[in-house]
Amino acid sequence: MSLKNQKQNGHYDLVGVIPAAGTASRLGPLPCSKELLPVGFHRQDKKNPSRPKVVSHYLLRKMRRANVSKIYMILRKGKWDIPAYFGDGKMLDMHIAYLIMDLPFGVPYTLDQAYPFVKDSIVLFGFPDIPFQPKDAFVQLLNKQRDTRADLVLGLFLADNPAKMDMVELDNKGFVRGIQIKPSKTHLQYTWIIAVWTSAFTHYMHEYISSRPEIESQDGSEHKPVQGQELYVGDVIQAALKTDIKVESVFFPKGKYVDIGTPEDLMAATQVKGNN
Repeated sequence: MSLKNQKQNGHYDLVGVIPAAGTASRLGPLPCSKELLPVGFHRQDKKNPSRPKVVSHYLLRKMRRANVSKIYMILRKGKWDIPAYFGDGKMLDMHIAYLIMDLPFGVPYTLDQAYPFVKDSIVLFGFPDIPFQPKDAFVQLLNKQRDTRADLVLGLFLADNPAKMDMVELDNKGFVRGIQIKPSKTHLQYTWIIAVWTSAFTHYMHEYISSRPEIESQDGSEHKPVQGQELYVGDVIQAALKTDIKVESVFFPKGKYVDIGTPEDLMAATQVKGNN
């Protein structure tokens, strides 16, 4: 069913897409995939004791709160401990399928592996190594998309370290006007952590990636393969802002997030309560 027909019938196919192909090089040698590092505890019910809760569990639970039951996780070869842990998703009352990353040129390329399966769906996206609050963040993004018919809705948080984040430029009315990727200096305050998008942005990302198989050198004398030139989702958003793709946002003034990308970040995450 196309997205157009879904809108006409009042039905939306909601799908979660999660990139889990990173190497966790900044964390150093690990005994497991980064997405399975324990951060906090959870209890299935009052009769059972608390169990360690892996970091990606938080993202999945928040997607489930938004009535998402279908998940695609894109893995790098060798990260078989992730499907071994989550299995088919029954532990979360979800259906999880696993795809294998192809081109190692950045998260958009990783996400594009799911294109044949999600091209007509509304996609919920988040990073599996960034727990965040509030619990109903995806619900709020979906409501914003429904009310505005935006092609892309970003979840904005106050950035605690702009040099590590995609910083979002807003105009005086709060509309998204640009993205700065990990700026060394910036006056911008907000970063995006999660997103919801429709088939329009899914198709745009797919076409954007397909149109850049190589990068021209500055003097135009030669073309270099895209390998080594990492592409960020923020780069795609920035390009989309120059088209007719409609981008909206939801700001969470009391929202919190923790990126576990470094040992220091991981240590901080283990001390944060309420990521449920």
